[in-house]
Amino acid sequence: MSLENKVKATAKNIEGKIQEAVGDLTGDPKNQAEGKAKQVEAAVQHTVENVKDALKDTID
Repeated sequence: MSLENKVKATAKNIEGKIQEAVGDLTGDPKNQAEGKAKQVEAAVQHTVENVKDALKDTID
């Protein structure tokens, strides 16, 4: 996995968790939903990078 992409995905996941927690504390469903969406996006980014790594390993 590209280290840069991994760091970006991890940062987005953390950002999403924080945003969701703020939404939970304030009772703001929009923040909760946006935070969850960022976490899903981060998970997809991690999956894509893992697939790229697996393909690269298979080719090598």
